[in-house]
Amino acid sequence: MLPAPVEEKLQETEKRLAEVQEQLADPELFSEPSRLRLLSRECGSLAKVVDQYKRYRELLETIADNREISENAEEEAELRELALEEIEQLSPELELTEQELMDRILVEDKDGGRNVIVEIRAGAGGDEAALFAGDLFRMYGRFAEKQGWKIEVIDGSGTDLGGFKEIIFSVAGDEVHRHLRYEMGGHRVQRVPQTETSGRIHTSAATVAVMGEPEEVEVEVKEADLRVDFFRASGPGGQKVNRTSSAVRLTHMPTGLVVSIQDETSQHKNRAKAMRVLRSRIYDHIETQRQEQEQSLRRGQIGSGDRSQRIRTYNFPQNRVTDHRIGQNFNLEKVVKEGDLGGLVAGLRSQERELRLKEL
Repeated sequence: MLPAPVEEKLQETEKRLAEVQEQLADPELFSEPSRLRLLSRECGSLAKVVDQYKRYRELLETIADNREISENAEEEAELRELALEEIEQLSPELELTEQELMDRILVEDKDGGRNVIVEIRAGAGGDEAALFAGDLFRMYGRFAEKQGWKIEVIDGSGTDLGGFKEIIFSVAGDEVHRHLRYEMGGHRVQRVPQTETSGRIHTSAATVAVMGEPEEVEVEVKEADLRVDFFRASGPGGQKVNRTSSAVRLTHMPTGLVVSIQDETSQHKNRAKAMRVLRSRIYDHIETQRQEQEQSLRRGQIGSGDRSQRIRTYNFPQNRVTDHRIGQNFNLEKVVKEGDLGGLVAGLRSQERELRLKEL
């Protein structure tokens, strides 16, 4: 059975879904595309939870009816046996549905249905750190492919060896933030670099930031608050790759946040991409401040967004990935080369669910 606080939140979710559906039925909403997208996304996210809750109650009722039949001595033996068989068939689904509902309510992620913008930056380790940043980017690409998500590179600063000093990309699809939010933090790699001739194992690092991508209506960026600079783009080693000033730097004066994009040859396209990243950083900035005001929530949240936290070590010689938050090891070949992050995400979500249960 679901704990009473979880049942209460599920009932609140049902009420909220009805409110959103009523708003979506308003014909005037079609004149506000951004708000329409926002409500449609929320409706889809809420509907998944409500559908699961309905199925959970159906299963409870069916199993209770069958149990009553199986325990009724006046019923025929064959009917009692059929009732027991159905209980056996439905019980695993009930348990799975209950766990999923607990997961969605206890491991609360208000941005769960959002697309995200991911920023990977090479840390200590020079060229090897940049190569590792590239490995992480490809790992997320394979994971996204498995999930049926779409990746779009927004900007990148490559190196001569094929790595990235920095790469920014968006991920769009079903419940992207719900899965990728656990990737926020410091990633460390231990291996023999391609540039190492003596065979010594080096330790390098990269940081990953995962930010929900807000709609324009959610984060207003006033032109008066922006400083816009244009400059020439450059490639690996500082070589000029563009003779015109197509690269764009946006500075948001109220927060001091700065975004530079040079991926496109068009000034207009670079500005549009920079605005997407800037909105996400502003939204992330606001959410970080909100979470810092709710310290008790932040302490009980796995992957709450602390970018300074070292979350994972990738040990190539031992073919092992260790997630330090849950203290579990995973097969490096499957995680990095195949993008199999499912076990990692499940383990992190399970631990967060257990922490939340203790708080009830």
